[in-house]
Amino acid sequence: MAKVDDVANFLEVFAPEALAEDWDNVGLLVGDRHREVRRIMTCLTITPASATEAVTEKADLIVTHHPLPFREFRRLTSDTVDGRMLLELIGAGVAIYSPHTAFDSAARGINQQLAEGLGLTDIAPLRPSTTAAMVHPAALESDNPADDSSATPLGSGRFGRLPTPLATSALVKKVKQFLNIQHVQLVGEPQRELTTVAVACGSAGEFLRPARKLGCDLLVTGETSFHTCLEAEATGIALLLVGHYASERFGVERLAEILAEEFPSATVWASQQESCPLTWM
Repeated sequence: MAKVDDVANFLEVFAPEALAEDWDNVGLLVGDRHREVRRIMTCLTITPASATEAVTEKADLIVTHHPLPFREFRRLTSDTVDGRMLLELIGAGVAIYSPHTAFDSAARGINQQLAEGLGLTDIAPLRPSTTAAMVHPAALESDNPADDSSATPLGSGRFGRLPTPLATSALVKKVKQFLNIQHVQLVGEPQRELTTVAVACGSAGEFLRPARKLGCDLLVTGETSFHTCLEAEATGIALLLVGHYASERFGVERLAEILAEEFPSATVWASQQESCPLTWM
């Protein structure tokens, strides 16, 4: 039977902590490394609903994309939402691991999956990692059969070329189909022809300028500020906002599949209780 430490070690190879942003809090955040793991739940974020699901379904480990705790706190009490959730999970013996921005940037991470899902070729990072030499070679293995390179690029965001030029409206359809969503927000002309596309999951307006400098016609991200939208409009790069939840949730669903393959003795599932808090009216 696998232990928490076994899963943590696998995730460290799969999404090395060296790839995480400096401000992030990744790795094993809560729990006993020596505890056996029979049931694992992945989720995008630990919320009251997903925390209760983990306890009710007797999960031994939550692999959450967004860290809990994220920032340091001086006291752990039931006076806050995070405190109540942590006390509930600790009381039930549930460990917590978060790969967060390391998973975003990993060779088989969310941005790579998104770029491949949109059919991009010649995929490379928007911001290459300066710590690639510290990454275990096994972390470079790709699920993409078309990728026969042992040096899949590591780094933040991704960009690549479309096999044939597409109108923005046609790419929007691809994005909606891949992410299984009905609505997006677009800065730019729907009929503009695209050849080079960038992707950056989550809240990633900071990648607009690198994408533009690399000659990208459009950046797909989850969310960004109004002023970044104005900057995109003024500088001539299209911007497609798909929602923070949609831009990352598919990744934790895939991660559940990967963990199930790696640890066949464990029951692994992606949370069924979390959902996007935003509703289109």
